[in-house]
Amino acid sequence: MKVELKEKTPMNITRQRGFTLIELMITVAVIGILAAVAYPSYTQYIVRTKRSAAQSFMYSVANKQEQYMLDKRSYATAATANDLSILNLTVPADVASNYGITVSSDMTSTPPSYLITAVPSGAQAANDAKCATLTLDQVGTKTKSGTASAVSACW
Repeated sequence: MKVELKEKTPMNITRQRGFTLIELMITVAVIGILAAVAYPSYTQYIVRTKRSAAQSFMYSVANKQEQYMLDKRSYATAATANDLSILNLTVPADVASNYGITVSSDMTSTPPSYLITAVPSGAQAANDAKCATLTLDQVGTKTKSGTASAVSACW
C-alpha cells in the first residue's frame, strides 16, 4: 500500500517555490553595494603591494651600492633604466612592469653620493598619484613626488 502525503493548504491553493523578482532585485542591489565598497579598497591594496615590491628592490640596490663602494671605492651608475647588471642585479618582472628603476651616482661630491629612483609606469602611475616617484639616497633619505602629505604615508 502506497501512501502519499499532500501538503495541507487552505482551500487547495498550491504553493509556488522559488524567488520573487523583488527578492532577486534586493540581492543584486546588496551585491552591487558590497562591490562598490570592496573594489576601490582592493585596487588600493594592489597599488600598495606593487609600491612595496619596488621599495624592497630599491633597498636591495642600496645594499649592493654599499658593497660596490667597499670593493671599488666608488658607487655604480646604471647605463640605462632597469639595467643594473653593473651591480649584478636584475629588476624583478613584477617591479619592471610597474616601475622604471634608475641609479645615478655623483663621485665629485664630498662625500660621494647615489640616488635610486623608481618612476611608476602604466596603471601604477595612474593609480598611485599619492606617492608617484620614489627616491632613496646613500644616507637613507626617502622622498616621494606625489600628493601625499607625508613621506611616511608612502614609505
